[in-house]
Amino acid sequence: MSDENAPLIRMKVTGLTIDPFTNMPIIILKDFEEKMALPIWIGLIEASAIATELEKIQLARPMTHDLLRNILRELEVEVAKVEVNDLADNTFYAKVFLKRDDEEIVMDARPSDAIAIALRTGSPIFVDRRVMEKSRRIDLSKTLDEDKAKQQKWTEILENLSPEDFGKYKM
Repeated sequence: MSDENAPLIRMKVTGLTIDPFTNMPIIILKDFEEKMALPIWIGLIEASAIATELEKIQLARPMTHDLLRNILRELEVEVAKVEVNDLADNTFYAKVFLKRDDEEIVMDARPSDAIAIALRTGSPIFVDRRVMEKSRRIDLSKTLDEDKAKQQKWTEILENLSPEDFGKYKM
């Protein structure tokens, strides 16, 4: 049973999906009682890193998060927990709590990286209750408008490139 007044809520990754409007991956976190869910929009590369761990896909060479897990293990550093600790201007923030002997080190991280590391190390994932409250009020229209403006700007830049702009990488 979870404490409804606790500042942190223990969560689990329940899946990845695609936002039908933006075609961006979304990682879904749910509390263990499955009463609360938190969608976090992430990049394609980050989604791939999380998906390979969720699906237990073995790659020939370690990906970045696997390498980090291996380094931490070799240095005898434990990932005590990760926290999604803030939501500001439609951007989620996270921290990775590391422990070595009696020393605790807290690292700032993107939620997708923190979650990818937590999955690989079997570490608990927590979300600050304030983030859950803020996420219910997130203004996605602002984000979608900003994304459309950025996409339009990049489209204009790419359409106006000449072959000479590519230098030695011409095709």
